[in-house]
Amino acid sequence: MPQISATVITHNEAKNIERAIHSLRAADEIVVVDANSTDGTRELASELGARVVVHPWAGFAAQKNFASDQARHDWILSLDADEELNADARHSIGEWKSSAPAAAGYRFARRALYLGRWILHSGWYPDYKVRLFNRRRAQWKGAYVHESVVVDGPVETLPGEILHYTCDSPDEHRQRIEFYTDLAAREMLDRGERAGLLRRFLAPPWVFANAFFLRLGLLDGHQGFLIAWMAARYVRRKYAKAARLRRDADLGVEH
Repeated sequence: MPQISATVITHNEAKNIERAIHSLRAADEIVVVDANSTDGTRELASELGARVVVHPWAGFAAQKNFASDQARHDWILSLDADEELNADARHSIGEWKSSAPAAAGYRFARRALYLGRWILHSGWYPDYKVRLFNRRRAQWKGAYVHESVVVDGPVETLPGEILHYTCDSPDEHRQRIEFYTDLAAREMLDRGERAGLLRRFLAPPWVFANAFFLRLGLLDGHQGFLIAWMAARYVRRKYAKAARLRRDADLGVEH
């Protein structure tokens, strides 16, 4: 029977961590790597039975790889603090543990709760994510944003879903966009990637149309419209920030 180490990275996640940890009871240990929270996250996670390790923030992928390194077992079950495994996913992990693993990594569908509605379109579902993997054959990649597990070997899909509790308000979504577009713009600069005027003009409306019409976001109601609108805003802000960073770099201005 393979043993599993569940890992969660946190920073001020007191409102979410209990839900995430409770969904990870199928694991043989739970490791929480905390980036200096000030809201009691560490204390709450410890009370819930997790082994807590404090580590300064190193970026999403690096922080998650550090969490894998702290685990006692090679099989890692990685969850974000604002996620939980549903009952079917917990059951499938229990079933998986009863036999020898047939793959190097396993993925689950992920379903998001956005402004009080479960999103089933808009390009947000099924949003498969590899979250159970052998750390000897997989690791997190992604220097800035959109980190993902890269697996050296076969990947299979397990029944069940990861439930992702996203934004409670449009303001929270806008704040997240500002945070992530800062990172995305820096990534573009480091890659030497430039967005010309035509791309900056056409990309946002295309992203909106793709999410709302082609990916059937209109079936997600008002939330689907906001998802498409915010996706277009993300692209617009990313390109604007990247252009500003490039201009400052050309002038020798450091950030």
